[in-house]
Amino acid sequence: MNTGRRTTTVDVWGQDAESVLESASDCEQVVLISDPASGLEGVIAVHSTVLGPALGGLRFQSYPSRAAAMADALHLAKGMTYKAAMAGLDLGGGKAVINGDPAKLRSERLLRAFGRHVEALGGRYVTAEDVGTTEADMAMVARETRWVTGLATGLGGSGDPSGSTAKGVFAAIEAAVEAQFGSPVLDGRSVCVLGVGKVGGRLAELLVQAGAVVRVADVHTAAVADLVQRLPVTALSPDAALSAEVDVLSPCALGGLLDQQSIPALRCAAVAGAANNQLADAACGELLRQRDIVYVPDFVANAGGIIQLASELSGGTPESVADQIAALRGRVTDVLQRARVQGVSTHRAAEELAEQRMRDIGALQSVRLPASSRGRS
Repeated sequence: MNTGRRTTTVDVWGQDAESVLESASDCEQVVLISDPASGLEGVIAVHSTVLGPALGGLRFQSYPSRAAAMADALHLAKGMTYKAAMAGLDLGGGKAVINGDPAKLRSERLLRAFGRHVEALGGRYVTAEDVGTTEADMAMVARETRWVTGLATGLGGSGDPSGSTAKGVFAAIEAAVEAQFGSPVLDGRSVCVLGVGKVGGRLAELLVQAGAVVRVADVHTAAVADLVQRLPVTALSPDAALSAEVDVLSPCALGGLLDQQSIPALRCAAVAGAANNQLADAACGELLRQRDIVYVPDFVANAGGIIQLASELSGGTPESVADQIAALRGRVTDVLQRARVQGVSTHRAAEELAEQRMRDIGALQSVRLPASSRGRS
């Protein structure tokens, strides 16, 4: 759903732009960006500004093709729209991707060139840290544009939002466990965290503190080894983790993990994680419902980070961020109850709630006072 204006800027990628035009029908604006001297090649997708500026991180990674990079940006931007709407924020959704290996291409010129593209959008898109980018990268981007959030605390920002994301996922897991077992208490519950980077690693710590029996897995074995050394957790291979017999599976790596092949092999009672776009397609949400697996839509579960970033933009306090993250448990419960009453997947129920808020706010009309009443108290 999109009720905002839509424009598409295509000026640098030749025939590959055709795939953008075909798949961007519900996206307000798609800007293809380039700086050949630095190797910058990417796309900024502004999905919706109905509720406010489109906020979404900069993902820097190698894609198999330009079309794949474009498709990822569009998909992620839409998810950010729903995430902001469900979190009750006055923000829309966007995303930027740079196609390339950050270890080889990261440079001052590339990041500042990207910053100038962000600045050219005049505040319609606000960027932030994401996969493949760091606080230092955001500081460099901020030398060219003020439309950056997630800056280091030393630069007046709120810092890395991964801790807030982990706290939100933890609240979502509590809600999922309560829906499935009648109590949110995690003491003794088994949870498998698949992907233990900045968010997944912190989530594992929170789960251990709550008394959960935690298993961890990641393709990056060093991250797993670190957690096993520091925490009472058990290591699994990524393949084994997906079909582990646990109360909760928490995907915290990249998306697309839950598909027609993997869902029948799941041996969990609930799924709640930080990864974006966990479902390969919307039909997979129905498959999970049919298997009586409680699924917390990712754009609801992982909203803690965007709540922190929104607070940085608005001048909020750490206390207000903590309160909003704690409230995510109630939002998850509302989604699960709505899905149960309507007999639909939780994914669809959450989308409907987000779309309803966008329709309601998008339909508001400007109020103009009569000339005779202007200036009067």
